[in-house]
Amino acid sequence: MKRRFVFQAMAVAMLVGGLCAADARAGTLLPTTLDQLLIPGATTSNGDLTFSSFTYSTSPTGSPPPASDVNVKAFNGGTENGISFQGPFQAGPMATVDYQISYVVSVPAGIHFFDAALSATFNLPIGTTGTVSIGESFTDLATGSVIGTLQVDGNHPSATTFLSGPGVEGILVQKDILINGGSLGAGVSFINQGYSLQGQHTTPEPASMALLGIGMTGLLAFRRFFKKTSVA
Repeated sequence: MKRRFVFQAMAVAMLVGGLCAADARAGTLLPTTLDQLLIPGATTSNGDLTFSSFTYSTSPTGSPPPASDVNVKAFNGGTENGISFQGPFQAGPMATVDYQISYVVSVPAGIHFFDAALSATFNLPIGTTGTVSIGESFTDLATGSVIGTLQVDGNHPSATTFLSGPGVEGILVQKDILINGGSLGAGVSFINQGYSLQGQHTTPEPASMALLGIGMTGLLAFRRFFKKTSVA
């Protein structure tokens, strides 16, 4: 009985190890900070969405927050999943700061993007003349064509756009955050991006299936070995 338990435990460990290795392919796990995603080759994911090729710049150069102070989390809202940027994006009185964030988002074969939604939480003190606007464009990686745009501001904090083009599986997202501090300063603390998807996987992901197969093979091998030792 003890030997059987040991063999089963080892087999289960192999199976779980294969599944964990498949999850590790996604790269950096959410939540994280933006500086971790700026590393060349860094990726992260949320469900069927894979995010990569992040960039971040500010004008004036070096305006706070630094990438290390921008938290990046998974966004899940209803039927939409996506990504959220959280940080003290702001401009002081009579100052203007322009932030730019871009990234690539892609989905597996057989799934395509249907629409994109953008929402934000703005910090506008009562009586300020400051303004905040966030505009972005979506470019189909396959064609190089802009397939949608979005813009939100203090008066319209959320918006949704249909992403035109059949079978879009990869998008370059370019986000521009323009903050005019006005009389009392202004800012934005939460920027949420969600996507609706359609379709389904056409084939299992090779790496995931291979790793799962290794685990199952190990389980069967140990089971056969145990039967032989039991008979002996």
